[in-house]
Amino acid sequence: MPELPEVETVRRGLEPVMTGFVIDHADIRRADLRWPFPDNMSARLTGKSVLGLRRRSKYILADLDSGETLIIHLGMSGRMLIETSQTAPEKHDHVILDMSGGARIIFNDARRFGMMDLCSSDSLDQHKMLANLGPEPLGNSFDAAYLFERFQSRKMPIKSALLDQRIVAGLGNIYVCETLWRAKVSPQTPAGQLSEKTVSELVPIVRTVLEDAIKAGGSSLKDYRQTNGELGYFQHSFAVYGRENEPCKRPDCKGEIQRFAQSGRSTFHCLTCQQ
Repeated sequence: MPELPEVETVRRGLEPVMTGFVIDHADIRRADLRWPFPDNMSARLTGKSVLGLRRRSKYILADLDSGETLIIHLGMSGRMLIETSQTAPEKHDHVILDMSGGARIIFNDARRFGMMDLCSSDSLDQHKMLANLGPEPLGNSFDAAYLFERFQSRKMPIKSALLDQRIVAGLGNIYVCETLWRAKVSPQTPAGQLSEKTVSELVPIVRTVLEDAIKAGGSSLKDYRQTNGELGYFQHSFAVYGRENEPCKRPDCKGEIQRFAQSGRSTFHCLTCQQ
């Protein structure tokens, strides 16, 4: 599933061809994806100007001049692609937005785990998908004092705590594994046992990992593509994720990367330097 860097990369790709432009036509080619589309979705989008594109956690938010916001989640296999020619739709092209600037935006989703919804912009924070999200890891509200306070008395492993969207929004399995390796923290350490110093060091590492991934266009492991159809490249920089039994990349470490199941996900770490 695309994580924050992939979603932010897609948002940045869409922004130049959507913000400030009118949706000339919205072609909704099926009734649902993971859940049913909102009522009269085509009519509610067609003719509306896009005031701006934002990201909240793993959601892209398109604010419209109608007072509504289009909420987009890519799901497991969703892609937002930009075309400049109106070719015949492909099998899994489920939503097509023709923009006044000439761009065609295609939501392609082979597995149909993505979603689109419309919500009043004034009540967006109360939407069921957004209401309980924690702060953005790249925002000012995410700092060492906040994170240390949220970790207090928590017995859950630090990896599970960072994946909890109520604590911090947008982090996923790949980037939490990479963050904990850079921080030399075991993914099994109870969050409440981390010292204030360790937490203060963890926060900038989270940000750096995400920023590095965004610069690389995200990570393409299976379905993810940038808006121009190209792959992301951060997977070539993985230190631990997907590198089971390979040597640790830390220069002074002689360990190997190990994988184990943790809360239904694969966790990758180095037993030697992540203590």
